[in-house]
Amino acid sequence: MRLISAWINIGGNNNKKGGIMKKKVLIITIFFIVSLTVYGFVSNVIAGNVQQQLSSESTIENVIKRGILRVGMSTFVPWAMKDKTGKFVGFEVDVATRLAKDTGIKISIVPTKWAGIIPALLTGKFDAIIGGMTIRPDRNLKVNFTIPYDYSGQTICAHKSLAAGFTNYKDFNRKGVTIGARLGSSSVAAINKHMPEAKLHLFEDEAQAYQELLNGKVHAVVGSLPMPAYQALRYPERLFALPEPFTRELIGFAVRKGDFDTVNYFNNWIRNVKEEGWLQERHNYWFNTRDWESLIN
Repeated sequence: MRLISAWINIGGNNNKKGGIMKKKVLIITIFFIVSLTVYGFVSNVIAGNVQQQLSSESTIENVIKRGILRVGMSTFVPWAMKDKTGKFVGFEVDVATRLAKDTGIKISIVPTKWAGIIPALLTGKFDAIIGGMTIRPDRNLKVNFTIPYDYSGQTICAHKSLAAGFTNYKDFNRKGVTIGARLGSSSVAAINKHMPEAKLHLFEDEAQAYQELLNGKVHAVVGSLPMPAYQALRYPERLFALPEPFTRELIGFAVRKGDFDTVNYFNNWIRNVKEEGWLQERHNYWFNTRDWESLIN
């Protein structure tokens, strides 16, 4: 009898334990199924949101819907400047206008100080920078660049009295020499690399820099072609320019990072107008002639 009672008790205990185990398995199973369902739902929502976000971030699609391409550029002879009537003209203006026309939309130029032009792009003040921007790795960390559509180079416009006898950029790499440049421009990096011994004086825009050069406050101004040569031609009695640039730089459109649809569209447009010869024709007009001077003087 004792053996039977013991067996019954054991069996009863096993039944209780078995019931508890079944409940645990059932709870775990339900939890697993619910988790999979929730995971699938959340994944679909996230995927949908990402897809919607990517679609909404395509600048070229938004531009076409809006019907206006907003372009950020800084005034910079002969890239972009105002004519006698206050209208923007220049190489970059021609490029941006042709791009908008080929896209079937209008153009809106947003003049922006160079030092703040990338932050302005990132905060959505305009859709792209088409303003003689050199393609540089440090800038590429903040924006995406297109393939190059033009090129430039840094050269020097100097004061005839202060820089008498200077014949190449190495002559300016000495203590006691002050060189001016536009804040945030590629000229700053070029000066730091090739003329580290000289004192660097930064200006908000190039007009200020060249005015200080004319006033004899700096020995020279470093800038992208053709501006230094143009200033030397305007004031031959006080200024001279070195004949050759000491750097060569590639120029590209800049757009917000991750906007690959827009980069792809701009790249293909650049390829087409290059093959057509239009970009070279516009480059020759603005950089190799002075036929446009009557527009601004």
